Amino acid sequence: MIALKTLLFVVFVPGTVTVVVPYWMLSVHAPLLSGGFGVFRYPSAIPLLLGISIYLKCAWDFTFIGQGTPAPIDPPKELVIQGLYRYMRNPMYVGVVLQLLGEAWGFNSLVILIYAILLWTGFHLFVLFYEEPTLRRIFGDAYERYLNTVPRWIPGWKRSRSI
Repeated sequence: MIALKTLLFVVFVPGTVTVVVPYWMLSVHAPLLSGGFGVFRYPSAIPLLLGISIYLKCAWDFTFIGQGTPAPIDPPKELVIQGLYRYMRNPMYVGVVLQLLGEAWGFNSLVILIYAILLWTGFHLFVLFYEEPTLRRIFGDAYERYLNTVPRWIPGWKRSRSI
């Protein structure tokens, strides 16, 4: 049942954010950058596919390790610190933004690039003001130790205590 809830969430929420909204943006706004990239467009598949892979791996871990879903209304019951979560605290959000950056590059779209930047800003604020305080309250010392050892966004960067 958890796997079905995760699947539905993945299709409807990140599917809307990374497929439906960019499709709408491209249909309403022609690409705003002039001049095509030609063959230089093909490497855009790298961040696109990397982002999709990251998101799906994290959704898998939330479902089968954390016993919950990526949905904030049905979060994991166990603290997930394995897999990609060993290297950064928010790989799922990074995956979504990477996918959008790949789309912005591939479609030569400034509108999608701006959307990706705004979405990352929203993710950052959500993490700071909702997610981290909630996880501190739920998981206590275990989450506090995790905060002190794993960077928020970029693997290998020294963790900052400021929020």
